[in-house]
Amino acid sequence: MPRHSDNHPEHNSRRSFLKKSSIIALGTSLPTSTLLAFTDQSKDQVIKVGLIGCGGRGTGAAIQALQADPNCQITAMADVFQDRMDESYAALMEVRPKQVKIDKGSKFLGFDAYEKVINSDVDVVLLTSPPAFRPLHLKAAVQAKKHIFCEKPMAVDIPGLHSVQQSVKKAKELNLSLVSGFCFRYDLPNRATFTKVLEGAIGEVKSVSTFRYGGEATYIEPRPEWNKMTQQMRNWFYYNWLSGDFIVEQAVHSLDMMSWAMGDVMPISAMGTGGRQVRIDPKYGNIYDHFAIEFKYANGAIGTHFCRQQAGTTPRNSVSMLGTEGLAEVVIGGKHTISGKVDWNYTGTKNNMYQTQHDELFASIRRNKPINDGEWMSNSTLLAIWARMAGYTGQNLTFDQVMNSKENLGPELASYNWELNVDGPPIAIPGKTKFS
Repeated sequence: MPRHSDNHPEHNSRRSFLKKSSIIALGTSLPTSTLLAFTDQSKDQVIKVGLIGCGGRGTGAAIQALQADPNCQITAMADVFQDRMDESYAALMEVRPKQVKIDKGSKFLGFDAYEKVINSDVDVVLLTSPPAFRPLHLKAAVQAKKHIFCEKPMAVDIPGLHSVQQSVKKAKELNLSLVSGFCFRYDLPNRATFTKVLEGAIGEVKSVSTFRYGGEATYIEPRPEWNKMTQQMRNWFYYNWLSGDFIVEQAVHSLDMMSWAMGDVMPISAMGTGGRQVRIDPKYGNIYDHFAIEFKYANGAIGTHFCRQQAGTTPRNSVSMLGTEGLAEVVIGGKHTISGKVDWNYTGTKNNMYQTQHDELFASIRRNKPINDGEWMSNSTLLAIWARMAGYTGQNLTFDQVMNSKENLGPELASYNWELNVDGPPIAIPGKTKFS
């Protein structure tokens, strides 16, 4: 349980299904692992990996897994779309052919394909399907005692979050490694900066402000033969029952860094707004294109978050932390500085944070020293769901209210099939949409 007290390049590369050439470029540009320390007993043992979700993020994660460990092999894969699986497989074979050991019978298609991968003889699963499926897939992976890479966010609503929290607890009991897709916590400049903040370099943190401004997500034009379910699955970004809305699916990274700065202590309330100013065409589903949210903490600290997806606007991805004795500023891809009681500027090594996630995951498996991101990855997902609810309703919502929410954005996951006629909730209107 949580404790109280315009076309951005990263957006485009991680949110769109990459063309085969782009996936290959992603894989071959990454550095090889330098973090592994094999033991005599384990260094030659093959680690078998299953990929669940073969989009651009999933394919990139699979390549990073293969680069993290020379004796790692991809042995099974799953998706709901044949073309996506085929492109992913082709990219993996071109980049790391010696580590791809997937026969025809280990390519699973359909909404139940995740079970077939998990129940194969894999040791690790990469969970990279759309967020709505994450609670179900995580639960199944933990029950099967698999080590896990779990993309963010971990849920799209509170019932899903409760499921994730139960899975996290079980994973700890089983000594499973569970690495989250909150990649900014694996960035070395960020680690150095946030460590100094948490050690008191700016005194007590009283204010954290985060911005995530960027352009539009990719839209895939429907084909005549697609039914509603197919069209929505192809454009899952735009349906909150699949994505959680973009504040949950993408801007959650910023809220994760806010939580990091506050020592992962949960706020006591949140209030804000949001809406659709640009993304008004019905083809863009039922999500917003901007949010502005304020969180209040028990110690009087304030956290503010601003995000938008609007083409032609100035991009920004930053975190500012104001304390009683100084200021820390992080601009993603730019500066990491502290001023005040301590004057400091990060000048150390930079890394590929996506690769480091997998380097550390596979090193933990080799060393039999599990790492588990579960508690804080759940907390950060909670912040994003909470922020969306505050924006949708326009109401001040407390921690207890949100944690007791019964709202399910979509159908029961076990009932998913191509004939579902899902509309999801209507477009929210602050002041009229009710909290539930």
